[in-house]
Amino acid sequence: MAGSAEKTFVSYEMRGDIALIGLTRPEKRNAISDAVIEEFALKVDRATAEAKAAVIFGEGLHFCAGLDLLEHSEKPLLESVLGSRRWHEVFARMERGRIPFIAALHGAVVGGGFELASSCQLRVADATTYFGLPEGQRGIFVGGGGSVRIERLIGTSRMTDMMLTGRVAKAEEMERWGGVNYVVEAGAALEKAIALAEVTATNSEFSNYAIMNALPRIRDMSSEDGLFVESAVSALASMTPEAQDRLRAFLEKRAGKVLAD
Repeated sequence: MAGSAEKTFVSYEMRGDIALIGLTRPEKRNAISDAVIEEFALKVDRATAEAKAAVIFGEGLHFCAGLDLLEHSEKPLLESVLGSRRWHEVFARMERGRIPFIAALHGAVVGGGFELASSCQLRVADATTYFGLPEGQRGIFVGGGGSVRIERLIGTSRMTDMMLTGRVAKAEEMERWGGVNYVVEAGAALEKAIALAEVTATNSEFSNYAIMNALPRIRDMSSEDGLFVESAVSALASMTPEAQDRLRAFLEKRAGKVLAD
């Protein structure tokens, strides 16, 4: 991206309060190797420390075609397990971190690329985007958290179909399935993702943290346990000074109301 001060496997740029993190291996369709995941981890940590929201995108014709299969095929068994666990660790920093991450998708979002996107809070896909999980045809299995994150987005049946048959889903179909939040025209995903990031960056920091960390945990609980945690988090959120200021502004009619576009 123009203006990026750093560019190796992963670029990084601050645009106001928003961190832009780009995969920069277009000649490899932005496939993720061990070196990529380590550099990506550093950029995620940097964004968490200095930004209020972040956007993940891919340079070239594709977002990310997944795991670097050449590197993966040469790994001993234990290294494969540890490599998978490293992906889990890095992606968890996004899914349950401090700031929202939004994926701007185009072209191939395949295998590990889909797993990366599923670790973000929001996903914007342009009209060129297509999704695939070809693990069945490759003789492998998802290893970057997809069995949990993608399954919870689109369901076991659809994920099984994609993995067993190699079924490819386009952007509008994936939106219907629940794997995409927004579909835009070709070339517009990054702009839309940045706009969404700017909106989330204006939220209360505690509210963003609670939304990102409480909701996935409540999903894993029984209904009664989830409702109890909801009450506790709700009370904590409302007691922050920022929440008090925002509620006062609303009551004094200094804040906008919720209106349809």
